[in-house]
Amino acid sequence: MPYSWIAIGVGAVLLIWIVVVFNSLVRKRNRVKNAWSDIDVQLKRRYDLVPNLVETVKGYKGYEASVLENVTKARTSAMNQGGGVAGRAQAENMLSGALKSLFAVAENYPQLRASENFQKLQDQLSSLENDIQSARRYYNAAARELNNAVQVFPASIVAGVFGFKQSEFFGTDESERGAVKVSF
Repeated sequence: MPYSWIAIGVGAVLLIWIVVVFNSLVRKRNRVKNAWSDIDVQLKRRYDLVPNLVETVKGYKGYEASVLENVTKARTSAMNQGGGVAGRAQAENMLSGALKSLFAVAENYPQLRASENFQKLQDQLSSLENDIQSARRYYNAAARELNNAVQVFPASIVAGVFGFKQSEFFGTDESERGAVKVSF
């Protein structure tokens, strides 16, 4: 009889531990989903801003049409990217690169740089890029927490039983890792 109480006590402690670990994993998974949603909101703001920027640049003579075409293609590709985090990150990095090219070309056109509308859009985009970077960092931190919880023993047993998976990190493209070339 006393052994049955011990078994019941051990079973109760084990059950409580499983519930605590499960709830912790659910909170971490929801934090990752929330962080991804924040990135989506920032990217939507960027998608809405890019056409205004392109139209402003089109208003000036001498712009390089290929640069605008690349920006438009990259925006469309990023908006239509439905894959996982890695595919989305690659598409977003392409858009970032195209926007950098656009601003580099704009440096060659003093009238465009002096345009109040262009300056406002450039400032908004710069601020938005900072917000996106912040959202990416938060997402990656949330993904790291979830990944650690899913991998650490003995919580990994509970994660495996209930189907918790690791999250992908929102990284940079290989082309983004190189040093920026500055020439005078």
